[in-house]
Amino acid sequence: MYLYPTVQTDVSVKIELQGRLTCTYPEYNNGWNVTANPDGTLINKTDGREYSYLYWEGKGNAIWDLSKGFVVKGEDTIEFLQEKLEYLGLTTRELNEFIVYWLPLMKENKYNLITFQTTAYENNAKLHITPEPDNILRIFMAYKALDNYIEIPEQQLSTFNRSGFSVIEWGGTEIK
Repeated sequence: MYLYPTVQTDVSVKIELQGRLTCTYPEYNNGWNVTANPDGTLINKTDGREYSYLYWEGKGNAIWDLSKGFVVKGEDTIEFLQEKLEYLGLTTRELNEFIVYWLPLMKENKYNLITFQTTAYENNAKLHITPEPDNILRIFMAYKALDNYIEIPEQQLSTFNRSGFSVIEWGGTEIK
């Protein structure tokens, strides 16, 4: 999770997860309290260290909707993710970090069914951020490896325009 205030700002972030957190960095401690800078650098108030973003993983109870999405050859995953993530509103740095994280898990699959699960994700993992951001972009990809191509309706995506204090979060899950 990236925090981009317009001026240096003390920010509190809490996650209300329908499930449990399994890994956080920096340590979550019932929430994160950081000083956020406009360039995205964060100073964690607990340990005084600088971080580029807040990281969390969890086990949730969401039900993913795979009825619309994209079926992409494993070998075409890079180009697909670059195009869609840029359209959705990630910066070059953010989409590079997304791709580096997910590409090793997806590129060798014959096909990937890829969906972006905004509503289910937001319902499963609510954010409580103080002060309240002007806008929040949360991208959560659910994908499933496929042996064969299937036809599904294409998911309609919306682009995101940053203005004011922006919070950007990306994540994903593999559906077995």
